Amino acid sequence: MLCLRGKESEILSLSPNQKHKKKVKGCGAVVEIRDLFRLLCPMRSFFPAESCKEAHPNALNPQSWLHIERGKLPKLSSHPSSASIESLIKVPQPAILPFFKPVDYVEVLARIHEELESCPPQERSNLFLLQYQVFRGLGEVKLMRRSLQGAWQRAHTVHEKIIFGAWLKYEKQEEELMADLLAACGKCAKEFAPVDIAFHLPFDVNASSEGRTTNENRISQNVTFTIGSEKIVCDRQKISELSAPFHAMLKGHFSESLSETIDLSENNISPSGMKAISDFSLNGSLIEVPPNLLLEILVFANKYCCERLKDACDRRLASLVSSKEDAVELMEYALDEHSSVLAASCLQVLLRDLPNCMNDNRVVEIFVHANKQQLEVMVGPGIFALFCFLSEVSMNLNSSSDTTAHFLERLVEFAENGKQRLLALHQLGCVRLLRKEYDEARCLFEGAVNAGHMYSVAGLARLDYIKGDKLLSYGQLSSVISSVTSLGWMYQERSLYCDGDKRWEDLEKASNLDPTLIYPYMYRAATLMRTQNAHAALAEINRILGFKLSLECLEIRFFIHLSLEDYKAALCDVQTILTLRSDYRMFEGRVAASQLCTLVREHVERWTTADCWARLYDCWSAVDDIGSLSVIYQMLESDAAKGILYFRQSLLLLRLNCPEAAMRSLLLARQHASSEHERLVYEGWILYDTGHYEEGLQKAEESIDIKRSFEAFFLKAYALADSSIDPSCSPTVISLLEDALKCPSDNLRKGT
Repeated sequence: MLCLRGKESEILSLSPNQKHKKKVKGCGAVVEIRDLFRLLCPMRSFFPAESCKEAHPNALNPQSWLHIERGKLPKLSSHPSSASIESLIKVPQPAILPFFKPVDYVEVLARIHEELESCPPQERSNLFLLQYQVFRGLGEVKLMRRSLQGAWQRAHTVHEKIIFGAWLKYEKQEEELMADLLAACGKCAKEFAPVDIAFHLPFDVNASSEGRTTNENRISQNVTFTIGSEKIVCDRQKISELSAPFHAMLKGHFSESLSETIDLSENNISPSGMKAISDFSLNGSLIEVPPNLLLEILVFANKYCCERLKDACDRRLASLVSSKEDAVELMEYALDEHSSVLAASCLQVLLRDLPNCMNDNRVVEIFVHANKQQLEVMVGPGIFALFCFLSEVSMNLNSSSDTTAHFLERLVEFAENGKQRLLALHQLGCVRLLRKEYDEARCLFEGAVNAGHMYSVAGLARLDYIKGDKLLSYGQLSSVISSVTSLGWMYQERSLYCDGDKRWEDLEKASNLDPTLIYPYMYRAATLMRTQNAHAALAEINRILGFKLSLECLEIRFFIHLSLEDYKAALCDVQTILTLRSDYRMFEGRVAASQLCTLVREHVERWTTADCWARLYDCWSAVDDIGSLSVIYQMLESDAAKGILYFRQSLLLLRLNCPEAAMRSLLLARQHASSEHERLVYEGWILYDTGHYEEGLQKAEESIDIKRSFEAFFLKAYALADSSIDPSCSPTVISLLEDALKCPSDNLRKGT
């Protein structure tokens, strides 16, 4: 809720069905969208540079464009006020992205592929990690995950297996929502299962006491250790075999070798602990020893170099780590006593709990304060990969937090080669820039540029602009453009430091080189709105929305439609926004999109269920995916069959390259399925879309056994085509598609 005073606060506290009835004293008008916008203005200009610093004293007169009552839609005045809705359209500067962005992606990816075929096995996981960072800069989520999968599969150490397995689990968090489905199919993603650390870290059998010099004149087969007033009788031979120090003491040339009683009261071992050690020397087991005593024995074993005892204690403690609390408590002992199995087990539990455990300062401090030797105990040679993972999780939570900065500092510290170093320097530079630590950011960006990361020049230019040297910023980008192959981001960045026709030309060049950059379209649309050319602005923003769905661009189009008094189209945009993100906030995060949706809907004629279906057919046939999403959003608010609607929604979202939102819709479709055969189809698509093709195929066949349907045959055709590389399957796939067309259908799916 916005923090407002007086009548304004009262307005926003109204429920949606009260808002259109509330009267404001002195005006007699109905309190609707205009009252909300009145509270939000004056607002800053939509220009990202110098004009952002000035406020508009008369930013908006809502009555000039939305002075309406429910059901009445008058036209705008032929002389619209300059303080109209275009002042609500604000285009922020494009962010400096914390990604590895080489000048020539093809060259870098080709080199990685070549090195993967010839490098030693221990280097492959790091190459896949670099490949992951390249795909991350391109925004290719599926390829990113494939690279992580490759790193996990080719991990050379158990520590790398732990890191990349946990990373995959983090990246595929949506699959946790379908864990029951995978389990029912008898399948669970292997990378999600905990690694058997003890198996992968075998004990060094060379750590034994055989062959050591012995004093043959021993006086007794037993030796008694006194601890305080208690006495523990032990087998001298067995205890001497625990370590070289004990062998020297009990069977060497020390005086204790001739003594029947030895005092251990000052050696930090309790009588119970010594009794457990004696039992271990006889039977080699610590299985019945309680955890608190195991810790005592671990410290003692490490002190007296009892490697076999220490290893048994290490493994026994590791088997007891089952929660974050266990891991936090035992990690300190593991690092202090160099217990690699216990440390790796604690690490696995903590990493598999990400991002939740990032909120625990104790966990953060473990990674931030551990020295290099302790980190090697914890993670072996995978230190850089560890901090790469931790810093990404932290950046996703809060890019400017102290935790993010600390993790990236460690990433810089443990970079092993030039590519790792330039990535770490650039990422930390981006965080320092966000935190307004400009001097530190400059040093980091300069280091990244010197290491070969040309994109970091954008960070240096931004810093010079902040200092007021706009010409220097422009010159830096011009120098880059003239020295290497030009890319879209270079012209986009340079456009920030020029005005008028030069800025427009740079942004046109940026769009030509990289049509996926959204800032140029947003800026041009905002500029056209400023010149009262709303139709041209609409055409401009539609250029990007025609092939790339962007929340920011949808928000701009929402405002343009409002300025044109096209409330039906505005409602379509805001409903699509809510389909993608139900918690999305507009007006620079100050108003929930759901609230604006409620207000705009008051000025759009209500559709019946029949109207909705007719509109959905029209949009689907015209391949108007955004329009289709809007209609489905409205239908889901009614009592219509939700399973099939969520399924249609998922298809649209996939076509619009929104896989995460599509998976949410598929899971909801499964939840609201109206029949068994329908549920099996949705489960099959869930499995198919997460790469489990054979299981998806099985679900399709189960659904067909119950009822032949277009959707089930279509799923079977897709799954069969992707689960087999045998060309002989092609006729079968074609036959399945023909069977699909013979089945009854609502026609929305046919032809897609």
